Amino acid sequence: MERILIVDDDPGFRDLLETILSKEGYQVDSGASVADGVRLGSQRQYGLALTDLKLPDGTGLDVLRWFTEQMPDAPVIMLTAFGTVESAVAAMKMGAADYLGKPLNSPDELRLTVRRALDQRRANREYAVLREEQIRRFDCQGMIAGDPKMVAALELARKVAPTSATVLLTGESGTGKEVLARCIHLNSARSQRVFVAVNCAALSPTLIESELFGHEKGAFTGAVSQHLGRFERAHGGTLFLDEIGELDGGLQAKLLRVLQEKAFERVGGARQITVDVRVIAATNRDLKKRVAEGQFRDDLYYRLNRFPIEIPPLRERLSDLEPLAAYVLARAAKELGKAPPRLTREAVRALLSYRWPGNVRELENAMERMAILCEESIDAGDLSMLQGEARRPLLWRDIERQAIEDALRMNHGNRTLAAQQLGISLRTLQYRLKEYQLDDGGGAAEDVPEA
Repeated sequence: MERILIVDDDPGFRDLLETILSKEGYQVDSGASVADGVRLGSQRQYGLALTDLKLPDGTGLDVLRWFTEQMPDAPVIMLTAFGTVESAVAAMKMGAADYLGKPLNSPDELRLTVRRALDQRRANREYAVLREEQIRRFDCQGMIAGDPKMVAALELARKVAPTSATVLLTGESGTGKEVLARCIHLNSARSQRVFVAVNCAALSPTLIESELFGHEKGAFTGAVSQHLGRFERAHGGTLFLDEIGELDGGLQAKLLRVLQEKAFERVGGARQITVDVRVIAATNRDLKKRVAEGQFRDDLYYRLNRFPIEIPPLRERLSDLEPLAAYVLARAAKELGKAPPRLTREAVRALLSYRWPGNVRELENAMERMAILCEESIDAGDLSMLQGEARRPLLWRDIERQAIEDALRMNHGNRTLAAQQLGISLRTLQYRLKEYQLDDGGGAAEDVPEA
């Protein structure tokens, strides 16, 4: 049973409250001052507190304030004498659960008020548990999110998933827009229905119209039978429109109508077809800029952009890179039926220094290649596919080259000792020497015997 604290300097009224509540099965403690309330609150957990508004060393607001800060889960009921109800109402604005007048109208008034406050507390707790469970259930397979930008994007996705709102995902190619779209679908009320994806940039304008809206038999040359479009196939589920910025003007108008009226006609048809489809669109283009240039309808843009989520490029979420690489590597190795090779410190440095123009898709390709080629470990030298000036910023390259030259000079050209001084493997040093063209006449001699 719940433990209740009573704070009131009137011993007769305090004893009355204790008697009534104890008979109800509650465990009751009591005090006569703010100091008593704070002391008892510091010693035990309470499910509820009742405090008089006027106390010898302060007011019930002091008790309320302490409980709000230290035991916010416990509701506080204010006790107030006739004529000070306004103060009790003010206390409720500060967070009090309810108030009771002194003297009590009846014991039942106390019982009912306490039971109501505890029931509300229990309901709040159950809601918090359900909400926490809902958050835990928001599973986004393959989306590693530790970086603040990615965490923010996933939090937006978590909030919008249970709704029917149209979502616009923006970000560079390869950032995982379709993965996030599927994640939103799987965490929605439509999760048991179909998820249909279409790349608007992969088909010509004539084909994309038929693909989206379907066509009737004989609508055009080659239309030998009726064809159901993606909207019809996605009925009750989610339609993912990737590269939405590539639609031409005519299709933009037709898409706008579907979003507004949830109705369309097949190509070559006159019958209106109504669908229930949740649309998630994605683009790597600046749609706002395309609107300004007259390439994209502003009314469609605003209709799509009701709930935008921007997915950051991989180079802006480097804290996620190593765990994401390890995740992809383990997945690829599992498919090959082998143990995943270990990423060495030098390999991680190489991954972090690369700009990843292809984002997560490029990382997946690289790690899948490493899972095939490498056995026990992956070193920086194994990542030869990461080529070009994008590999590291110019300033970093200059610093690294200078550090290698200095280490070789201090160790009289001995590469083994230089690698030890730099904290890298000899293999990585040799790779860097080749990359910076220091291995032939560039000041880097072959290993010499150690003294």
